[in-house]
Amino acid sequence: MTNAHVGADFERVAAKYFAAEGIILTQNYKVLVGFHTKKKHAFDPGSASPKILVECKSHKWTADGKVPGAKMTTWNEAMYYFHLAPEGYRKIFFILRHGRSENGETLLRYYQRIYAHLIPADVEFIEWNELSGVAIPHPKMT
Repeated sequence: MTNAHVGADFERVAAKYFAAEGIILTQNYKVLVGFHTKKKHAFDPGSASPKILVECKSHKWTADGKVPGAKMTTWNEAMYYFHLAPEGYRKIFFILRHGRSENGETLLRYYQRIYAHLIPADVEFIEWNELSGVAIPHPKMT
């Protein structure tokens, strides 16, 4: 299965989760982002009513427990787009819960520990546990 298929499958997981919460999202939801000049950016799913923008990532630690560095770059990019997003939108980072084998640290906890300075204060995190099918919401960063 290609990375694009894995990503699309995970976006469908997110859409089902939000639908169960009574929120219907549109795939590739576009909004204007930018500082002075604005350009349309497609978030994974999103909605105008209620105003929600979601970025989905299904990354894992490498097989030998190392940080997937190139993947973290895409997480940073997602945070940048959340920062540039229009006011009034709820911003949610929906990610796969994956723990490192030697100490159990999840990729989310690692990211929040190392990259806290790049995370907008209004971004919410939801980790999806694929084994249990349970979503774990995390409070906004303070």
